[in-house]
Amino acid sequence: MGNTDTTGVLICGLQRADFQTVIDGKHTDLYVLKNPSGAEIAVTNYGGAVAAIMMPDKDGKYDNVIQGHDSIANVINSHEPFLSTIIGRYGNRIAKGSFLLEGKAYQLAINNGPNSLHGGPTGFHARVWDAEQPDAQTLRLHYVSKDGEEGFPGNLDVTVVYQLTDNNEFKILYEATTDKTTIVNLTHHGFFNLSGIANPTPVINDYELTINADYYVPIDDTSIPYGCIASVEGTPFDFRTPHTIGSRIDDDCVQIRHGAGYDHCYVLNKREAGTLGFAAKCVDPLSRRSMEVFTTEPGVQVYTSNWHNGFSGWHGATFPRRSAICFEAQHFPDTPNKGHFPSCVLHPGETYRQTTIYQFGVEKEIRQKD
Repeated sequence: MGNTDTTGVLICGLQRADFQTVIDGKHTDLYVLKNPSGAEIAVTNYGGAVAAIMMPDKDGKYDNVIQGHDSIANVINSHEPFLSTIIGRYGNRIAKGSFLLEGKAYQLAINNGPNSLHGGPTGFHARVWDAEQPDAQTLRLHYVSKDGEEGFPGNLDVTVVYQLTDNNEFKILYEATTDKTTIVNLTHHGFFNLSGIANPTPVINDYELTINADYYVPIDDTSIPYGCIASVEGTPFDFRTPHTIGSRIDDDCVQIRHGAGYDHCYVLNKREAGTLGFAAKCVDPLSRRSMEVFTTEPGVQVYTSNWHNGFSGWHGATFPRRSAICFEAQHFPDTPNKGHFPSCVLHPGETYRQTTIYQFGVEKEIRQKD
């Protein structure tokens, strides 16, 4: 089944025709998920980019809580090419774009300083996915990444399922298989703002943040891990109890300087690898919207949009520096070159699987700001 009926009025205000074009012989379109309570998620099959997530605040007012664009042209030409898209074949950075796998050296495209980032300049974010919408709350995206694409080995067959549940969850299910040993580290790069997208979109400094991690991954000045993990104890990275994002984001700390704020992978507290567990929660004190993150992945990259510059997006909204927070569920950065990190190698006959959930809600009470 193709796109479900989007001829009715959408509270996100997007127009399906604005997302329809043909790229390399494949059609792009707009797909809208709706649940019985009235929430909406609007998605294009170009990169799986999410254009809008409409969620209620404490007064029942719906706003868009994710940064995106209002046409396929603007998605393709975005100042931030990874804006709320699927990321692959390898999320985050690989040092100098090179790695060894089964004794063979591979070289990837360099697109972030000296390193490879998010699968390269024509990674999964810049591909037209085959889309099927079996019901009003589900979108299935499928893509086959050819052997050698962006330098990665093996034909990788990938399916990503977006679901909008009855409980206002944005649920993402990933599966992938390969015909040759390869590396896989898929994620979604949603840029969230719980206050609601606007012109300008408010900064996130006052959001209350909790992260379920005793350790994080320190990085060098090119955002490549040293190879160790470090305790968050006594650092600006300690969100085991709630703190506002802005309270320590500009501390005089070498790791803060390396990330220009928060742009680090947290080592999630897990009793058993691969189990679905709580990763993080953030709350906007004004709208009282909350978002909880659950994932099967060992880590989550927390990024506070430190490199946004006020570029335009959805319905003329602008996105200033630190106007969004990202929770990119994933394996650790540069894992192919760090043999002691949890492996991201996928062999023929195996199936890569991941589940990540972003659950939206409304807080009854807000604690005092620190």
